[in-house]
Amino acid sequence: MRTPLERGFFDRDVTDVARTLLGCVLWRADEAGVVGVRITEVEAYAGTEDPASHSYRGKTPRNEVMWGEPGHAYVYFTYGMHFCVNLVCGPEGVASAVLLRAGEVVAGSDVALTRRPGSSRRDLARGPARLCKAMAIDRALNGADVCSPGDLVITPGDAPHPNTVSEGPRVGVSSAHDVPWRFWLTNDPTVSAYRRHTPRPRTR
Repeated sequence: MRTPLERGFFDRDVTDVARTLLGCVLWRADEAGVVGVRITEVEAYAGTEDPASHSYRGKTPRNEVMWGEPGHAYVYFTYGMHFCVNLVCGPEGVASAVLLRAGEVVAGSDVALTRRPGSSRRDLARGPARLCKAMAIDRALNGADVCSPGDLVITPGDAPHPNTVSEGPRVGVSSAHDVPWRFWLTNDPTVSAYRRHTPRPRTR
């Protein structure tokens, strides 16, 4: 694996980090082998200023990592079945982060397929839950330092031309859903499908 991104890369405005994460490669090493995923889609969440962010209402045991040093992974469990991974941005205490929504498996596809059998190459990491499944990312990696050699790191990739980056509303959030802080590589087949949030009916 190459040298990880420097911590200063993450100590910036979250939307700037989000755009420049496109094309970077996330690496996961464990006993099964090494899987590398080129990031093709991300979403930015701007801490306590952003109603859609997990940190909007303050620090909790669940989101504590978001308030710490930039360049660490914030992994959370959702819908009782899936993990999602974010990378913490900005100075300590700001609690902003970038959700890694989708990517292309560029190394270790055989390992990823054992975790997502029957998946096509396009769909192996197409979506935040699939990405985590293909890379065996779970809460054990919450707080992992992706800027230092370890089981989860992110390295520079080929920076996309600005004209090849699209932006639009975030997926599935109930608040601030029209904020255009989802960024993706235009026409890349591994980018996930857009789904606007649909309120669930209340049950008695």
